[in-house]
Amino acid sequence: MIAPAGKTWSRKDFMISTALLASNPGLLRSEPGYIDAHSHVWSPDLARWPRRASSMVTVPLPLSFTPEELLAQSRPCGVTGAVLIQMSFYGFDNSYILHAVAQDREHFVGVAVVDHTAPAVEEEMRRLADGGVRGFRLGFRDRPADWAESPAMDRFWRLAGENRLAICPLLGPESLPAIGRLCSRHPSTTVVIDHLARIGALGPIQEGDVRALEALAAHASVNVKVSAFYALGGQPAPYLNLAPMIRRIFAAFGPRRLMWGSDSPFQVSNGNHYADSFALVHDHLDFLSAADRECLLRTTAERVFFQRQQSTGRA
Repeated sequence: MIAPAGKTWSRKDFMISTALLASNPGLLRSEPGYIDAHSHVWSPDLARWPRRASSMVTVPLPLSFTPEELLAQSRPCGVTGAVLIQMSFYGFDNSYILHAVAQDREHFVGVAVVDHTAPAVEEEMRRLADGGVRGFRLGFRDRPADWAESPAMDRFWRLAGENRLAICPLLGPESLPAIGRLCSRHPSTTVVIDHLARIGALGPIQEGDVRALEALAAHASVNVKVSAFYALGGQPAPYLNLAPMIRRIFAAFGPRRLMWGSDSPFQVSNGNHYADSFALVHDHLDFLSAADRECLLRTTAERVFFQRQQSTGRA
């Protein structure tokens, strides 16, 4: 989730987006089975799944955004699977993500949040993996200056690699060199950079930031989510101003290390719609071949997040 200043949620946005998809045959896709590599979900049941009073979220949120509400947005685009991302207001309590994944382990996997400094973090990571979690989010706030060099962070990355689980950093471009150092020390650990490293979230897209992300392509374990278009670049749909940056990242990483994600429900607000995000990759990036689009919209996410589940027979 990226929450730029002034961003607001409107239930009307959600209803308009859903109605638009349902009523416009031109938006409907015949190809089933695409994967949204990044969507948040949460429950309206505050008694069963309470929220922390303090979290990274600084914008109004809907009471509910369940997997069913996500699918109401995604299915008209042919998106039937999703990587469900732990919402920050749940903290280290990943019980709702486990619940959501358990409802349909063929189409959903989870990305959890854990205290990587905890002595029993390995046991917790394995417990969550048994429940369908395939990655762990690394936040970008409240970190000490030497966060990337700490023994606990090295242990966290080592454990993720040993257990075939991904590290998913939500970090700005200033942190990319530190990610590169961790990748050098832990080359077998799969890394998935969220939201194009948030380049363009705080202002114009900077050349140095794009180069920093391109440099991570030297590490074969690094993948990038091409996602959260509503929050990057400062322009509305169809987000074509992001195409030059995406083209450079595509040239650096190739299609097999890029995956698309909507960042719902935040994509479905302020006049943005789910189909806007999907269409940029499916329809508008003219440098992508049909095979490239398949990678971004399905097969990269399958390889990174669903392959372990399939190989263990738990789908």
